[in-house]
Amino acid sequence: MVVSPVTVHPPDFVPVRRALISVFDKTGVVDFARALADRGVVIVSTGGTRTALEEAGIAVTNLAEVTGFPEIMDGRVKTLHPAVHGALLGVRDNPTHADAMTAHGIAGIDLLAVNLYPFAETVAGGADAATVVENIDIGGPAMIRAAAKNHAYVTVCVTPQDYDDVLADLDAYDGATHLHLRQRLAAKVFARTAAYDAAVATWFADEVREEAPEWRSFAGRLAIGLRYGENPHQSAALYLTGEKRPGVATGRQVQGKALSFNNINDTDAAFELVAEFDPDTEAAVAIIKHANPCGVAVGDNLIAAYGRALRTDPVSAFGGIVAVNRRLDAATAAEIVKVFTEVIVAPEADEEAVAIIAAKKNLRLLITDGLPDPRAKGLDVRSVAGGLLVQSRDNGVVAPGDLKVVTKRAPTETEMADLLFAWRVAKYVKSNAIVYAKDGATAGIGAGQMSRVDSAMIAARKAEAAAEAAGLDESLAIGAVVASDAFFPFADGLIATAEAGATAVIQPGGSVRDDEVIAAADDRGLAMVFTGMRHFRH
Repeated sequence: MVVSPVTVHPPDFVPVRRALISVFDKTGVVDFARALADRGVVIVSTGGTRTALEEAGIAVTNLAEVTGFPEIMDGRVKTLHPAVHGALLGVRDNPTHADAMTAHGIAGIDLLAVNLYPFAETVAGGADAATVVENIDIGGPAMIRAAAKNHAYVTVCVTPQDYDDVLADLDAYDGATHLHLRQRLAAKVFARTAAYDAAVATWFADEVREEAPEWRSFAGRLAIGLRYGENPHQSAALYLTGEKRPGVATGRQVQGKALSFNNINDTDAAFELVAEFDPDTEAAVAIIKHANPCGVAVGDNLIAAYGRALRTDPVSAFGGIVAVNRRLDAATAAEIVKVFTEVIVAPEADEEAVAIIAAKKNLRLLITDGLPDPRAKGLDVRSVAGGLLVQSRDNGVVAPGDLKVVTKRAPTETEMADLLFAWRVAKYVKSNAIVYAKDGATAGIGAGQMSRVDSAMIAARKAEAAAEAAGLDESLAIGAVVASDAFFPFADGLIATAEAGATAVIQPGGSVRDDEVIAAADDRGLAMVFTGMRHFRH
């Protein structure tokens, strides 16, 4: 195979004399084109972009005049032509390329401004498959990749945000762009097309119900650069995947200092947890610390739920994240700000609540305009050495009808309500997880221990500490129910919860020693139900 020689040392400065502009997102394009025309740049354009520029009084050459070929097939074919790609790919100081351009009447394109059909937005809008397919851009990615490959001579813009940088270079360098800008914009092109193709590939995998495609691509667009990651020596940034899921990544920060990496991680955990509770049925509040709940409660209103969530672990709540599942009101906001809090996240907030929070200049307030659907499908991705570990989102839920009573005593109606509440909370507690709950509020939480017995003991101790802080005579665990995110491998963990005062247990079941665990529950008069579903969270 013969490889055409390329410039070993690309020129620092390349004059812009001819530009091709064809954009779907027309933000700022008229002003950009006018600025180019004022600098003597010849503009070539297509379709709706050409119409918009002509209506603005800007002289434009129709691309069809350049190619000698009209747009066909409903616009599917208009830029896929040698007169376009030769103009973008020709190496200007390669004699063979220069001769070919002359022989075929190809004038070079020095600047390309193209952005792509809104594929991800079309998918997110719920369009049918035929509409989605029509929004797979072909000519756009082909052109911008060609221009990026030939960045030694061609400047390429893929977003309206690039326009000012290009004009600044033209002003600074007498109508030319600098190699550094062309390199940076070329790098952006390949990142953009990779993200675009990743979105298409993901949609197709979903369409054909392929859960583990041979090639899996992930991409995101930079939302914010962060000061650092989990620790100051780690760099970090937040990227948006395009998934329209209400939460920390898509919410609006109303006030407060910039979110940190840990803030974002914890806020996501908190908001996903409160979304498990229907706001039309009950108000819910979750207080999160280091991605683990330190208090969760439901109630008739937010202020009542917050007070009971805080009671679970008022010490750990210091510096935590507070999430609510309803419109944040002034009374609840006034209570929350009494405790040092890093972030408050809510679907909505009253003006009075916003004003109260504004008095704490560093306290972040995020408004999400909705709750995430805990039953929605999605992917969970994390890195491992040399690869990515991918699984479907834990969207499992259980209803009363899914539960199997395995003990001699069945739960009472009150116990059953608390068991279902505790089970929802346990889904968001790091494994091994033990959650005590009573009257729609957590009483003690044990998280992230290597032994389930240790988690049970920690949760019991938390329940005792909460009672002491509240001036109560007995542990909050007495008379509570308990949820375990996975089965009890031995009876000792269940016995520890019974000794702490629990009266009923919810767990997945499935241990080879289930009979021993059930017998231990019966011996102590506990009611126990199996879910048949596990909620490990690592």
